[in-house]
Amino acid sequence: MAAKKILVSEVGLRDGLQSLATIMPLEAKCAWIDAEFAAGVREIEVGSFVSPKLLPQMADTAQVVEHALTLPGLTVAVLVPNLKGAQAALLCGAHKLTIPVSASETHSLKNVRRTHVQMLNEVEQIAALLREQPAARRPRFEAGMSTAFGCTYEGTVSPDRVLELAVALMQAGCDGVGLSDSVGFAVPSQVKSLVLRVRGEIGHAAFAGLHLHNTRGLGLANVVAGLDVDVDTFDSSLGGIGGCPMLQGRPETL
Repeated sequence: MAAKKILVSEVGLRDGLQSLATIMPLEAKCAWIDAEFAAGVREIEVGSFVSPKLLPQMADTAQVVEHALTLPGLTVAVLVPNLKGAQAALLCGAHKLTIPVSASETHSLKNVRRTHVQMLNEVEQIAALLREQPAARRPRFEAGMSTAFGCTYEGTVSPDRVLELAVALMQAGCDGVGLSDSVGFAVPSQVKSLVLRVRGEIGHAAFAGLHLHNTRGLGLANVVAGLDVDVDTFDSSLGGIGGCPMLQGRPETL
């Protein structure tokens, strides 16, 4: 049996650094990218295009993208919370844009100050912007569905809500949808079930992978569960740093 390729997408420069009060210098961020590239990592989410007043740790994302683009074969990914962020990412030439869309509407309002309807409108506007670009310059556009496995504000998140939102995101123009266990509530059986249901609705090729946290020590077990149902893309964060500043507590990222 041929070995299966698994993509490990590094997100520490975004998910990790946004959770820390200390601001890492640009030179250190560039050295981080160089070291991961030398180690064989071929996709790195290098930052997010958000207001520097909200997240000063991300103020130099455009410069970080510029450096990352010098590394041949590296997919340079960024997080964009809205159309303005997508416009900035497009100007910089990032290869992949991910918009965070929370399955929990309470978390959505706290994190990006938008309801589900408003976020779907942002997705539609970003998709329209990207369609205007030449195919050779058009970045991949994915949604990362936060709190898909549970939320510290709302508790249990209905799988049906996750399915409906995944379908709506694809209809709004996303190229793919990934699932995020933002607070580390998931268990392996839940991971398998939700991946299979979402993939059954949007298609195998449109499933963008898993973003898992290790809050309850089940992070690696949930990775194995993902592998068991043929997930081939996982986010990871160097040193386990990570966590959304708008969630109660700061879960570790794998």
